[in-house]
Amino acid sequence: MRKVIVTEFISADGIAEVERLTGVPWNAEMDQFKNDELADSGAMLLGRMTYQIFAGSWPSETGDFADRFNALPKYVASTTLQDLDWKPAELLKGALPDAVRTLKQGEGGNIYVHGSISVAQELLRHGLVDRIRLLTYPLALGQGKPFFPPGEQHRLELVSAARFSNGILAIEYAPVAKATAFVPS
Repeated sequence: MRKVIVTEFISADGIAEVERLTGVPWNAEMDQFKNDELADSGAMLLGRMTYQIFAGSWPSETGDFADRFNALPKYVASTTLQDLDWKPAELLKGALPDAVRTLKQGEGGNIYVHGSISVAQELLRHGLVDRIRLLTYPLALGQGKPFFPPGEQHRLELVSAARFSNGILAIEYAPVAKATAFVPS
């Protein structure tokens, strides 16, 4: 079965607004982290906004990473988009959790959710995320859109953690399934 792996850039206080994460230089360790993700990836699952941002820039990028990234199948969760220009891509039909359950049963490598915070949050709520990979920047933003929504609790098991020389922490978690109470009949 394919895994759904969410990958996000966040601040130390959990804000996932990548445009506000500044002041830390990209380095070879981050390159390696992203290359490892790409090597493990069989497809991307993107929300409308992330798809449009990526489609507006990635097709013009060149080089080995860009070629492999652009060639990945893209599944797009959107109720407003009609056409997808960044190929190969397809719009998901029906309820997102149902569509992702079907994708997980299909053929191919793991499915990575890049950015697309609302999509990631909905998949977490439905127990469809197998791993969460965070590149945590050494700064607190104090406000903004959090990766984990206020009021929601998610039990996580640490899979790995590494500190990069630029101060970024690469942390991987596995969500722990919520236990259901046994009620004898």
